[in-house]
Parts: sequence; C-alpha cells; structure tokens
Amino acid sequence: IYGPSQPRMMGTNKRPASPDGKTIIPLQAHGVTLMSIGLMLDPAKAVVWRGPMLMGALQQMLTQVEWGELDVLLVDLPPGTGDVQLTLCQKTNLTGAVVVSTPQDVALIDARKAIDMFNTLNTPVLGLIENMSTYICPECGHEAHLFGHGGVEAEAATIGAPFLGALPLDLDTRLAGDAGTPIAAGDGPMAQAYATLAKRLIDGGMG
Repeated sequence: IYGPSQPRMMGTNKRPASPDGKTIIPLQAHGVTLMSIGLMLDPAKAVVWRGPMLMGALQQMLTQVEWGELDVLLVDLPPGTGDVQLTLCQKTNLTGAVVVSTPQDVALIDARKAIDMFNTLNTPVLGLIENMSTYICPECGHEAHLFGHGGVEAEAATIGAPFLGALPLDLDTRLAGDAGTPIAAGDGPMAQAYATLAKRLIDGGMG
C-alpha cells in the first residue's frame, strides 16, 4: 500500500475489474494471481492515509478480492510492527510469517522486533531469509559481503526457526524486476535459488 511495486515487477498495469461494484477480480501474470493498491491508484501519487483508511484498504484486499482457489496467499508487508501486521495477525487465519532481512546488525534489530511481535501474537515464524547476502563481481568473480555475512542464519539458529536461504545482490534480478519479467519465472542459478527457497518454505509448514 505505501510503496506498491508489484505491478512494475510483475509486468502488468491493468485496472482490476469489478463487475458488481463490490467484488474485485485480481489480475494474472506469470502464473500468479495478484492484487496491489498500485493497480487502483495513480502510480505517481503517494498514498497518504491515516489508520482507518489503511485498515479499510486491507479489509478490501482480504474480503472483496475474488482470489479463487490458491496454493498459497502471500502478503508482502513493509518493515516494522505497525497496524497492518497487527490486524493481519489478529483478524485473519494466518499460517505464519516469513521474516526477510539483510545481514547487518542495524537491519537485524528491526527483524528481531518483528519476530517478537509475531511471537506475542501467537503467529508462527515459518522461517527467515537473508537478502542481499553477498555480491559476486561479474568481471572477476570476487565475492564481497557488503552488508555483513551470516547474520540472519545465526538469528534463525538462535530462535530455533528454519533458515530458508540466502539471496545475493544480483544485477539480472534487478533488471528482470524493472522489466516486469521476474527472474524466478525463468531458468538459471537465481531462478533455482528462489525455487529452492520456496520448496523449503512449503516443505517446512505451508504444504
């Protein structure tokens, strides 16, 4: 809602249909059913909403979108422990939460708060993912740990949660996202990395 990038990354900008003015028909792209506030508003405009409007939009996404039969419904959340996270945990039947963090200490501070919130709200933490784990120079192959290394895996071990995988900084991933052709939908090592991560998540408790 605050910074919707899903339409760009999935390569679609059509406005969802609403045949009866109430039910919203989500879009399909790359074999995925998707819905974003970015599909309903001017993409150049910021969403400046107070809590009640935010909660109304969340409720609309959950109850008015005709999701149909899904394997998994993922809700991409902003960092932090705000109203959206609280409402989802208290008002919906969640299977659990996946916490994504870069490995440096500053980012892990926020990740730990999110984990504590989910524990307080009795929402299982299904696993942790380390994003921007490393950078491999395409010219010389040198591997650099720009944001530290192993912090998320160590945190997962500390709290006894599954470590689902580490994703590197990767130019092709960024280019694919900007072009609206997700790298996970193709072939190659990065697509395999996402597939492995997804399999671990499903096998670990979402199947």
